[in-house]
Amino acid sequence: MRIKKGDKVIVITGEYKGVEGEVLKSFPKANTVIVEKVNFMKKHQRPTQQNQEGGIFEIEAPIDVSNVKFVCPHCSAHANPKKKTLKDKTRTRYCPECEEIV
Repeated sequence: MRIKKGDKVIVITGEYKGVEGEVLKSFPKANTVIVEKVNFMKKHQRPTQQNQEGGIFEIEAPIDVSNVKFVCPHCSAHANPKKKTLKDKTRTRYCPECEEIV
Protein backbone atom coordinates (compact mmCIF):
# COMPACT_ATOMS: atom_id res chain seq x y z
CA MET A 1 0.00 0.00 0.00
CA ARG A 2 1.46 3.35 -1.04
CA ILE A 3 -0.40 5.58 1.40
CA LYS A 4 0.77 5.78 5.00
CA LYS A 5 -0.24 7.50 8.23
CA GLY A 6 0.39 11.25 8.10
CA ASP A 7 0.12 11.56 4.30
CA LYS A 8 -2.14 14.22 2.82
CA VAL A 9 -4.73 12.76 0.44
CA ILE A 10 -7.71 13.88 -1.62
CA VAL A 11 -10.90 11.83 -2.01
CA ILE A 12 -11.57 11.11 -5.69
CA THR A 13 -14.94 9.30 -5.52
CA GLY A 14 -18.04 9.10 -3.37
CA GLU A 15 -19.93 11.48 -1.14
CA TYR A 16 -16.80 13.32 0.03
CA LYS A 17 -15.28 13.81 -3.45
CA GLY A 18 -12.76 16.66 -3.56
CA VAL A 19 -12.15 16.81 0.21
CA GLU A 20 -8.51 16.90 1.31
CA GLY A 21 -7.41 15.48 4.63
CA GLU A 22 -4.64 13.74 6.52
CA VAL A 23 -4.50 9.97 6.94
CA LEU A 24 -5.07 9.22 10.63
CA LYS A 25 -4.67 5.44 10.41
CA SER A 26 -4.03 2.88 7.68
CA PHE A 27 -5.01 -0.79 7.55
CA PRO A 28 -2.82 -2.53 4.92
CA LYS A 29 -4.43 -5.97 5.32
CA ALA A 30 -7.92 -4.56 4.76
CA ASN A 31 -6.62 -2.06 2.15
CA THR A 32 -8.42 0.83 3.86
CA VAL A 33 -7.49 4.16 5.47
CA ILE A 34 -9.13 6.56 7.91
CA VAL A 35 -8.98 10.13 6.63
CA GLU A 36 -9.50 13.22 8.80
CA LYS A 37 -12.99 14.79 8.39
CA VAL A 38 -14.14 12.17 5.85
CA ASN A 39 -16.78 9.39 6.01
CA PHE A 40 -18.42 10.02 9.37
CA MET A 41 -20.56 7.38 11.08
CA LYS A 42 -22.57 7.53 14.29
CA LYS A 43 -21.48 5.41 17.25
CA HIS A 44 -23.86 4.83 20.15
CA GLN A 45 -22.01 4.55 23.45
CA ARG A 46 -23.40 3.55 26.83
CA PRO A 47 -22.17 5.39 29.94
CA THR A 48 -19.38 3.57 31.80
CA GLN A 49 -17.30 4.31 34.87
CA GLN A 50 -14.45 5.64 32.68
CA ASN A 51 -16.80 7.62 30.40
CA GLN A 52 -19.58 9.06 32.57
CA GLU A 53 -21.35 10.60 29.58
CA GLY A 54 -22.92 8.26 27.07
CA GLY A 55 -24.53 9.35 23.87
CA ILE A 56 -24.16 9.34 20.12
CA PHE A 57 -20.73 10.26 18.78
CA GLU A 58 -19.62 10.88 15.21
CA ILE A 59 -16.35 9.19 14.28
CA GLU A 60 -14.47 8.71 11.01
CA ALA A 61 -14.95 5.32 9.36
CA PRO A 62 -12.40 3.65 7.06
CA ILE A 63 -12.65 4.09 3.30
CA ASP A 64 -11.00 2.05 0.59
CA VAL A 65 -7.53 3.18 -0.44
CA SER A 66 -8.57 3.15 -4.11
CA ASN A 67 -10.94 6.05 -3.38
CA VAL A 68 -8.14 8.42 -2.30
CA LYS A 69 -5.17 9.90 -4.11
CA PHE A 70 -1.85 11.05 -2.61
CA VAL A 71 -1.12 14.79 -2.60
CA CYS A 72 2.56 15.77 -2.78
CA PRO A 73 3.53 18.17 0.04
CA HIS A 74 6.08 19.96 -2.21
CA CYS A 75 4.27 20.51 -5.51
CA SER A 76 0.61 19.70 -4.55
CA ALA A 77 0.37 17.25 -7.45
CA HIS A 78 -2.08 14.34 -7.26
CA ALA A 79 0.12 11.34 -8.01
CA ASN A 80 0.98 7.98 -6.52
CA PRO A 81 4.37 8.04 -4.80
CA LYS A 82 7.06 5.82 -6.33
CA LYS A 83 9.88 4.02 -4.53
CA LYS A 84 13.58 4.20 -5.25
CA THR A 85 16.79 3.06 -3.60
CA LEU A 86 19.32 5.71 -2.66
CA LYS A 87 23.11 5.33 -2.77
CA ASP A 88 23.25 4.40 0.92
CA LYS A 89 20.90 1.43 0.21
CA THR A 90 17.83 2.95 1.87
CA ARG A 91 14.46 2.82 0.15
CA THR A 92 12.41 6.00 0.06
CA ARG A 93 9.22 7.27 -1.53
CA TYR A 94 9.32 10.16 -4.01
CA CYS A 95 6.87 12.18 -6.05
CA PRO A 96 7.09 11.31 -9.77
CA GLU A 97 6.03 14.85 -10.74
CA CYS A 98 8.68 16.91 -8.91
CA GLU A 99 11.20 14.13 -8.03
CA GLU A 100 11.27 15.29 -4.36
CA ILE A 101 11.58 12.74 -1.56
CA VAL A 102 8.37 12.44 0.46
